[in-house]
Amino acid sequence: MSVVYNQRMEAMDGKWIRHMGTSEMAFLVRASSSGRTWHDIDATLFDTSGGTVSCPGAPTHFIAMHVGAPIKATRRYDGMTHKQLQTPGDIDLAPAGWPTTWEDSGPSTFLRIDLSPVIVRATAESMGIDPDKLELTPQLQIKDPVMQHIAWALKLEVESTEPSDRLCAESLASALTTQLLRKYARSSAPSRGLTKRQWQVVADYINDNLTLDLSLADLATVAGLGTSTFKVLFKRSVGVPVHKYVVRRRVEHAMNLLGTRSTNLNEIALRSGFVDESHMARCFRRVVGMTPAAIARQYR
Repeated sequence: MSVVYNQRMEAMDGKWIRHMGTSEMAFLVRASSSGRTWHDIDATLFDTSGGTVSCPGAPTHFIAMHVGAPIKATRRYDGMTHKQLQTPGDIDLAPAGWPTTWEDSGPSTFLRIDLSPVIVRATAESMGIDPDKLELTPQLQIKDPVMQHIAWALKLEVESTEPSDRLCAESLASALTTQLLRKYARSSAPSRGLTKRQWQVVADYINDNLTLDLSLADLATVAGLGTSTFKVLFKRSVGVPVHKYVVRRRVEHAMNLLGTRSTNLNEIALRSGFVDESHMARCFRRVVGMTPAAIARQYR
């Protein structure tokens, strides 16, 4: 999004002063990754005046997470209109090239994350997805706990006055792109995968038995297939091997439990299928780039 600072708007004592009756939205940068050694990802924390802003399609895929007080908002993406009450953690996705229009009822604060097409293509290839057959479409008011936790972590990074950890930023970028593609991208399957019924029974079985020591043979039996065939068809359907999918589901389940604020980390680990708190922490670092303890602190 190309941001133009509106000279007819002023921010004074934390309040926006509108001049000449303009309805154009104005932006102030509160914090940014600009000048840091991040690659393939940028993050900027904006304060806005409210009003309306229209932007041409950007060269990057951008994710906007609302982090301020709730506001009434209207989003328009290529003819699609969505009116909503925007609350902290709500996420909008605008893929590269899609024109956007935002209209907010009043001042707001949001975190914008830009992902380069380079990291999206590379991540797609690592997941077994043909990047040339990949399709991302606008998504409005996503409530995705994995994306939210990664975005909050990026917000802390850009607000920090300490030297930025490039490896941390790159890990967060990788985790965010993986989740984006896993849940919101469409792609033509390279060949036959699991049937809809097979996928549903396997997914339900995994969700209902996260605390068990799940085996490839058990899941293949649930799908009614041989172990070798199931392993190949599962990856074609989901884009990742079975064990990586199970780990991600356990991480997602643990993240939801972290939001309850009432269970200690070791209990959360056991209830999510991890051996112990240390095992859970290692898996969290691989999947979302930060530890459960760091995420839990965001709820305090």
